[in-house]
Amino acid sequence: MPAHPSVARRAAVPASQHNLYALIAARMPADRSACAIETHDGLYWSWADLDHASARIAHLLASLKLPAGSRIAVQVDKSPESVCLYLATLRAGHVFLPLNSAYQQSEIDYFILDAEPAVVVCTPANLTWIEPIARARGTAHVFTLSDARTGSLLDAAAPFTNQFKTVVRAADDLAAILYTSGTTGRSKGAMLSHGNLASNALTLDVYWRWRRGDVLLHALPIFHVHGLFVALHGALLSGSKMIWLSRFDPKEVVRHLPRASVFMGVPTMYVRLLDEPSFDSASVRSMRLFISGSAPLLTDTFKQFEARTGQRILERYGMSETVMLTSNPYDGNRMAGTVGLPLPGVSVRVVNDAGAACSTGEIGGIEVRGPNVFSGYWRMPEKTREEFTADRWFKTGDVGRIDVNGYVTIVGRSKDLIISGGYNVYPKEIESYLDDMPGVAESAVIGVPHRDFGEAVTAVVVSRPGATLDEAAIIAALKGQIAAFKVPKRVYVVNDLPRNAMGKVQKNELRKRYAAG
Repeated sequence: MPAHPSVARRAAVPASQHNLYALIAARMPADRSACAIETHDGLYWSWADLDHASARIAHLLASLKLPAGSRIAVQVDKSPESVCLYLATLRAGHVFLPLNSAYQQSEIDYFILDAEPAVVVCTPANLTWIEPIARARGTAHVFTLSDARTGSLLDAAAPFTNQFKTVVRAADDLAAILYTSGTTGRSKGAMLSHGNLASNALTLDVYWRWRRGDVLLHALPIFHVHGLFVALHGALLSGSKMIWLSRFDPKEVVRHLPRASVFMGVPTMYVRLLDEPSFDSASVRSMRLFISGSAPLLTDTFKQFEARTGQRILERYGMSETVMLTSNPYDGNRMAGTVGLPLPGVSVRVVNDAGAACSTGEIGGIEVRGPNVFSGYWRMPEKTREEFTADRWFKTGDVGRIDVNGYVTIVGRSKDLIISGGYNVYPKEIESYLDDMPGVAESAVIGVPHRDFGEAVTAVVVSRPGATLDEAAIIAALKGQIAAFKVPKRVYVVNDLPRNAMGKVQKNELRKRYAAG
């Protein structure tokens, strides 16, 4: 069997060194002058540029004399410099904490309070409100970084040398914390180790056939798993060039597709590509792989895409706590409506409410185990114990089935999770804001089908006696408190909420009632 194309590029990494950056550096192309990132405005970053810029930032972090494993909280716009900050955090032996750029003051305050980062990096535009929050919560160092290659972080790092010896880390040492919304309204920090991230990236490198000469068209944000740990790691570990778009724009994607070979997106992106008249079979002539994830891909979208381009989208399934778990095969049958087969080294099982294994095709709760699965939630030992079985299988909270051929199908989600445009939204968090509003007696937040976003966040609120509630005013108020993707698309005012005999709100009834909205 011939060697995988990546093998020829590998350099030796000491057996004691499990720092993810050491693995990335060992797999960079021999020609470090080759282009690693080409930005939307024509700027080229070589592999040497990434190595040198991340070295300077790593030196800056080292000069701050931070405790080992300090959290580096980052809420910045997408840029090559933000990639260098991520790589520098790994190199310096600290823990990267990416935060959605849409988060507002109350959300940022919670994350800083909970994670206690030693360093916070934000955009210059947000410094006036983020710095006071960080200082009040005990963060000693606050820097800025813009997508225009400016900021106090770059200024402070500039005097340092471009050579840095990567700090030795064990496989179990933390590399990143990703916050996921909580069903009780309190976000949970999923702790991912260098070993978790490396094992998954190496598996996908082989499974998706990354090869020399690939070009990734990167149009995803890099504050969550999909853009940061799946797309970015895939390109870095295979030595592949990236065409870097600051945001998804269908016309821009179509313009760059003829020079790319790999594209990753959420279902919303594929819907919008299909709505773009210039997107046709000619525009994908150089493409070998389209990957979809972060939300369910409608079978209709899958079929329309194949009819338009002649290519079948590869759908996969993962979580913040586990990175990737399953994938439709690269060479085999990519089945619409499924998320494929368990990845090599990953075990997936479906169990009933009693914890017993379900039979083939039977629906139950999905549990997983493997080297990619996180160790637990940051400073939440009780929650961690709740989410793992006695034999250390992680309870994903998703509901699905496994067919006779081993393909996994997700049929729903427990805990009322909404996935809108690829982002996770937990109703309880939104409800807590709604219930605090003047005139609101109670609320229920649901997800309803939406062609573009997959699901649209929808709120149903009950007014207090004598109060008059206005949909537009409620939406406007929420926009100043929470990220835009969490804000309901519609707000319905009702006299009461449907309940069962135990007094629990019947959200299934609400979903049926407002599905057409």
